[in-house]
Amino acid sequence: MTTRTGEGVGPEAVRRMLRRIDAEGIAGTLELVSSGSGSVKPEASRPTLAAAWAAAVAVLPSDWSDLLCDLELDSSTDIERAAVLAGPLNPMQGIGRPGFRFRCASSRGYGAAAGMVRRCLERLDEEGIGGDVRIVRVLCDIHPVGTQGPVWQPGQRPA
Repeated sequence: MTTRTGEGVGPEAVRRMLRRIDAEGIAGTLELVSSGSGSVKPEASRPTLAAAWAAAVAVLPSDWSDLLCDLELDSSTDIERAAVLAGPLNPMQGIGRPGFRFRCASSRGYGAAAGMVRRCLERLDEEGIGGDVRIVRVLCDIHPVGTQGPVWQPGQRPA
């Protein structure tokens, strides 16, 4: 039932389906149409987390001041270790996928410095923890007076 690309139904799902058919008393014949060894699909290479961060920061305007970023991990088993390694970023859960959200500030305000973000992502790369990092929101030319920076409200403009 599975194809050579790994798509389709797995063997355990087929067993459960056949047991349910048998339990219902439905008669039928199972016939093997074809068989063969599947070709291994080459894994697409993607940049490391630190390289992805460097590329994302490189395209920002020169006057950026605050960033809201997501780090989506490849595996939910890496969440705890990634949170420890990225502790200086003050990781916040709640992005709806394995990973967390963090803030970055260019020169002042609330959030880790861009260099600290890079170093934390390098730590994750060194541990073999994969994922995707992306900038969700960017604020430019912000000069907070009497505050640490903007307040990010989901679905609203920063205050």
